[in-house]
Amino acid sequence: MNGSRARMVVTGRYGQVVQSLLERGRYSDRFEVIAIGRPELDLSAPDSIEAILRNVHPDVIVSAAAYTAVDQAETEEDAATVVNGVAAGKIAALATELDVPVIHLSTDYVFDGSKPLAYIESDPVAPLGAYGRSKLAGEKAVAEATSNHVILRTAWVYSPFGKNFLKTMLRLAEGRDRLNVVDDQIGNPTSALDIADGILKVAANVLSSDASELRGIFHMAGSGEASWADFAVEIFAQSALHAGPTVDVARIPSSQYPTQAKRPVNSKLECSKLGEIHDVRLPDWRKSTAKTVARLAQQQYKEQGQG
Repeated sequence: MNGSRARMVVTGRYGQVVQSLLERGRYSDRFEVIAIGRPELDLSAPDSIEAILRNVHPDVIVSAAAYTAVDQAETEEDAATVVNGVAAGKIAALATELDVPVIHLSTDYVFDGSKPLAYIESDPVAPLGAYGRSKLAGEKAVAEATSNHVILRTAWVYSPFGKNFLKTMLRLAEGRDRLNVVDDQIGNPTSALDIADGILKVAANVLSSDASELRGIFHMAGSGEASWADFAVEIFAQSALHAGPTVDVARIPSSQYPTQAKRPVNSKLECSKLGEIHDVRLPDWRKSTAKTVARLAQQQYKEQGQG
């Protein structure tokens, strides 16, 4: 423990949610956030997990590190399953042994996207590809290892950190007049910084109470919905406000942008359960998109020696 703060140990080091938790943790009176990733913690070698995590004496573990290469997983399903399934179970088993809660991040990819409405937590799972299957294996492994778990499914994550759709759009817009963007996949763009805020609140709740209703599966995604093309249009509208890159968006069907892994047509997650039970409601995706674009514009301004 650091003073009166609880020790939140997060798996991973450079992922968007990990970076967001580290940033938010610097201003938290409740938690000291400690990230442990490669090379010390390698989820592709699950037997190494126990000793590393035990040595940092966590009060709560956030299982955030994952194999996230969706298309690559189609040819590396065994590797994806070791990281997203086996390792997730090992982390949860250690949490049981240490008598601490585990918060595990999962994904909309556990669903097949055929439902016309937003998915609720109890809807049948039916992943379309290897990545979704590996993440579903992780959900099951965590639930089997400990009842003191919270599984948070999220979707379409973006942030000022790492690689993501928002940053890719801004990069591709440099020197172009037009971008083709898929318009027939619908989901909830979700800020990793908003996810971090939600995780901190959920962690505080489960540390403060043994109530079973605080545990289980919850959906945590940005409010509102969009297609990828809608998301891109909003990104460029915000970028234009900061004299940043902007292009015309050509709305195309996913059939014109084939990928190795099939994506769910509908990735919308219904998040009211999280709001009712944990009092966590993520902001509208447009508001968080605006904040992220403004921050990236400010960073670029400073890097160019103007600030």
